[in-house]
Amino acid sequence: MKSPSPLLVKFSGLKEGPHNFSFDIGNKFFESFEYDDFIDVDITTKLKLEKKTNMLNLDFFFSGKLKVPCDLTMEPFYIDIKTDYSVIVKFAENQDSTDDKIIFLSANTSSIDVSNIIFETIVLEAPKKRVHPGIKDGSLKSEILDKLEDLKPKELFLNKRDPRWDKLKELL
Repeated sequence: MKSPSPLLVKFSGLKEGPHNFSFDIGNKFFESFEYDDFIDVDITTKLKLEKKTNMLNLDFFFSGKLKVPCDLTMEPFYIDIKTDYSVIVKFAENQDSTDDKIIFLSANTSSIDVSNIIFETIVLEAPKKRVHPGIKDGSLKSEILDKLEDLKPKELFLNKRDPRWDKLKELL
């Protein structure tokens, strides 16, 4: 998955030590990935980049909210996001890593695209099952919930005995 508008962090001219970056992540960011599970996105990502002689430490901090549809009623609601994620960037030629917390770049690289890291972290932080909090506490009023309530079996039919079954039981 390649982002059409990458978030490049240029580290080649930076001195050794910590450096801070900030990114405002919104709807356009997720549209560039053609990802439409979120109705609205308002997340601030802070990146603390610590440059060392032969590696970089990237510490991401995410805070904000996502507006998503409820899986049961399709009513939109907000989910608070507050998480962090760390990555180590090492400089080496032709290295592959199975660890998602270690990235290898060639020694002549001057910047890193952090858009995939940000995208994956936010998507994985959002819950898989999204249920409106109003359903749990009973405060949500929705046409879909009203329709489901109307279709629910009535108590009269559940406790009423059918006399035909009583006659069949007598045969035993």
